[in-house]
Amino acid sequence: MRRDLHGTMIRAMPELLHRLPRNVIAIFSVRNLLWHALAIVLTVLIVMSGFDWTYYLSTRGVVFRQLAMPAIMLGSTVPIFGTLLLLVAGEVLRNRRVITTAWALGQAALLGYLISCCYKAFTGRIPPPFHGRFRMAIMNNNLLTDNSHGFQFGFLKGGVFWGWPSSHTTVTFAMTLCLITLYPKSRTLVFLALLYALYIGLGVSVTIHWFSEFMAGAIIGSVIGTVVGKSFRTRLV
Repeated sequence: MRRDLHGTMIRAMPELLHRLPRNVIAIFSVRNLLWHALAIVLTVLIVMSGFDWTYYLSTRGVVFRQLAMPAIMLGSTVPIFGTLLLLVAGEVLRNRRVITTAWALGQAALLGYLISCCYKAFTGRIPPPFHGRFRMAIMNNNLLTDNSHGFQFGFLKGGVFWGWPSSHTTVTFAMTLCLITLYPKSRTLVFLALLYALYIGLGVSVTIHWFSEFMAGAIIGSVIGTVVGKSFRTRLV
């Protein structure tokens, strides 16, 4: 049984690559580039206005930390294990719609991660200062320097794990908008998906990312998810 399931999933894996080159081109089409530009413009406005730093200083309390900490883990594990679980369920139930949905979410997550890492490789955004499991003590507020303007433009000057946009948010919103595009009439699913995406995005914005990185990730991820969702929609029929 286990071998059969493994073999079936391996044979079906090319579905993960369904229209992949076309989807990448569509994500960076002229119309969608306007959304990328919006993410950049909003980031500039948020950074230059000082809102990133103000938001940072306002969200370092214990309550925020306790509520937000699970978002870091969930944002990293759900895209992987959630997709795999959905694939296994689809294979066991022999439900083609579930299997196709899982591969669509997998492609959305993959593109969300790769595209966000590409942006990070060139923007080199310095992460917010964090101490003691992401909680800044109030008594240290005056000792910190505003580094929200810290970009290191170039190639790999800041690595690909930290920075602009938030990969957690990009991947989460890519999967969420992909799911919503595939099942737009399911109000409960739409609500729960959006709730999850907002929790992950806002959660990392009060821990390991700047608020502007959450905003940019939400916009870019939504573009990715919508494109991937549309490309897989005909396979659900």
